[in-house]
Amino acid sequence: MPDATPPEDSPRRHALDRPPAGGLSAEKRAEYWRRNLRLVLSLLVVWAGVSFGCGILLHDWLDQWHMPGSGFPLGFWFAQQGAMLVFIAIVFFYAWRMNKLDREFGAEED
Repeated sequence: MPDATPPEDSPRRHALDRPPAGGLSAEKRAEYWRRNLRLVLSLLVVWAGVSFGCGILLHDWLDQWHMPGSGFPLGFWFAQQGAMLVFIAIVFFYAWRMNKLDREFGAEED
């Protein structure tokens, strides 16, 4: 098996010698990614709960209520539009929260 270390004159070798992204220490990078992964997993749970839970599993139970002004059952609304709207809200929330996290750790992009 060939050696995984790039040659001395390789651009990849020089990239390995640079300081970490944003100048963060290894401890700060680990904390940054831990918080990033916690956010992603939390939002995935919300997404799964709304799309699978409300749109499929709780569909019949939610149908006892109707969307105001439309007459559509709530379970139908979640299955057709609600899950998509929640997903779009999750995307914007993730972008806002990651920008805040980047500023907190000094890792924001130019």
